[in-house]
Amino acid sequence: MEGARVQEILSGLLAQNPSISPKYFYDGLGSRLFEIITLLDEYYPTRTEGAIMSQYSAEIAKAIGKCDVLLDLGAGNCQKGSALFDSLMPVEYRALDISKEFLEEAIAGLQSKFPHILMTAQEFDLQNPLSFPELATRKKTFFYPGSSIGNFDPKAASNLFHNLAKVCDGAGGLLIGVDLIKPLDILNKAYNDSLGITAAFNKNVLLNINRILSSNFQLDCWEHYAIFNEELGCIQMYLRATKDQRVTWQGGERLFKASELIHTENSYKYTQQHFESLLISAGFKSTQSWTDPRNQFLVTYASFA
Repeated sequence: MEGARVQEILSGLLAQNPSISPKYFYDGLGSRLFEIITLLDEYYPTRTEGAIMSQYSAEIAKAIGKCDVLLDLGAGNCQKGSALFDSLMPVEYRALDISKEFLEEAIAGLQSKFPHILMTAQEFDLQNPLSFPELATRKKTFFYPGSSIGNFDPKAASNLFHNLAKVCDGAGGLLIGVDLIKPLDILNKAYNDSLGITAAFNKNVLLNINRILSSNFQLDCWEHYAIFNEELGCIQMYLRATKDQRVTWQGGERLFKASELIHTENSYKYTQQHFESLLISAGFKSTQSWTDPRNQFLVTYASFA
């Protein structure tokens, strides 16, 4: 696993257009910085999604029905997943994310509050195939909030939906939140906040890469850069070099020129019609959706009913 991770990072850094996968944002510090981002005035997705989930909790629970196993994809601090416990009453809860240590801390705090729910923290990379053979006979409800699906391009999102539909095996479904297309000024402010927390979150990925590669990225030589690509319909986030610099790691190096970019994240935005069509084409039979009064964010349940 460690060797594959190193090779993945090096492949991205040595590419003609260098990149780092956004999954490497979420070390312990990165996960906490993202928690702070969700509290910012400019960052609307978390509070808007939360309001939708709260307002329509009864309808969502009715659409899902019996919840045997709740699988929380990209669970983070498990706050969003645990907010469903009272309405869905799952028998088992699995928190899946790339940072297992952070998950285990969250699970430890939850277990005492919900002793009747079997809880497990599982390190998992959504870029890998999903497989839960031990749950083959149980009804599975996948939960993927926060518009994290926006990190995948539409083709990769479709592939993930096909995989989830296959794992569900004609039962259960997927409850997912996605950001909708909206005015450019709102999007730009959300990814360029006035306190600079998003910038710190973006630059922290270099500290994580330094730990993994024993590399020597210097944070003060990089700046946060985020723009909306209208052609692709997504926010694109980069780290931009502020001066020429040579970054080294065991067995290799790369010279980064001033103003050169390292791509760290895409965040695709959808229309409701486009997003629901992706889910249906992936194999789900039906969708039920809920949105906010300003039509900024969408929560959808895709199932086989």
